[in-house]
Amino acid sequence: MGRARKRTAATLALVGLLGFGLVGCQTGSAAPSSSTQAETVDLPPLSDLTPIEDPTAYEGPTTAVIGGPSIPPLAQAPEATLPTTVVSKDETGDTEITVKDTSRVLALSLSGTLGELVYAYGLSDNLVGRDISTNFAGAEDLPIITREGHSIDAEAVLALNPSLIITDGSIGPTDVVLQLRDAGIPVVTVDRAVDAESSFVTAQQVADALGVGEAAPELIKGLESAIAAKEAEVQKLLPADSSKLPRVAFLYVRGTAGIFYLFGEGSGTDALIRSIGAVDVAEEIGWVGEKPMTEEALIAMDPDVILVMTKGLESAGGVDGLLQAQPSIALTEAGKHRRIIDVDDTVLFAGGTRIPDVIDGLARAIYAPDSLG
Repeated sequence: MGRARKRTAATLALVGLLGFGLVGCQTGSAAPSSSTQAETVDLPPLSDLTPIEDPTAYEGPTTAVIGGPSIPPLAQAPEATLPTTVVSKDETGDTEITVKDTSRVLALSLSGTLGELVYAYGLSDNLVGRDISTNFAGAEDLPIITREGHSIDAEAVLALNPSLIITDGSIGPTDVVLQLRDAGIPVVTVDRAVDAESSFVTAQQVADALGVGEAAPELIKGLESAIAAKEAEVQKLLPADSSKLPRVAFLYVRGTAGIFYLFGEGSGTDALIRSIGAVDVAEEIGWVGEKPMTEEALIAMDPDVILVMTKGLESAGGVDGLLQAQPSIALTEAGKHRRIIDVDDTVLFAGGTRIPDVIDGLARAIYAPDSLG
């Protein structure tokens, strides 16, 4: 199986899990609500932070604060060349779709990535609605057409009379999306962005669907540079003693049933852990994708830090509830030190233009947690 196929399979698994529960000064944000723009708070540059001496010994939980979007739109919005025919990456196979009009666009994804890519191309004025997670300046004025974050309201979509829908398959149901195509609306499915490599592919696909494919290389180059610059900033926060680099695991937890998943290669978290210079415990054991984790295996892996999604932690009753419900977590170094870092559910896997912001937020939470109050 090729690398792209593996990523597709991992992405579908991730979408299922999420659906189950559902350089400079940064602007931090909480998760966006359905009716207002996210609350923002100014954060100092990473270069102004004083990192803790030993990230493996820090005591207490932290909520990561993810800023952005920090990637500005292109200085000049590109002119669309239409009509254009693109390949839609449908679950049933590739389908050619002809786009004739991009004046009324819906860009829908669980993470808000696609709407923010449209914004990054300078074409936010073409958007007539949004998913609950799209959160760029001015997005709060757009009507929301998703229910509970990951379900399309077909009537709300049709009421907006869109000329193009771009989706990555993370919002459904699939039959509703296909019904919208049957109703005469061009629906283009793009690959889901979960890391830098897949984000570059998605950025090109979105540009192609908008008829501005030639603008993609500039945006991709800017994103690539921003990621590299952020990774260089993070390097200055790492402990001089490599033995003090934290060993990190990302666990998907939901409720108190005792079931949790370890996320490994191809999930997106692997790339993020590498970007912040930490040790990925899943990589150490060759873990691929997202699979249920046994208590014995987690204890043997013994991570210093455990990353979880905010809503998952809330569903488990917070850190106290999680440690009580999952005794194996309590027996790890992370559990003993209560070193649980929660990250907003949608932003963590946003990919696209949010990658530098997520790297920044995770670095603060791991290497300079006291800077977050």
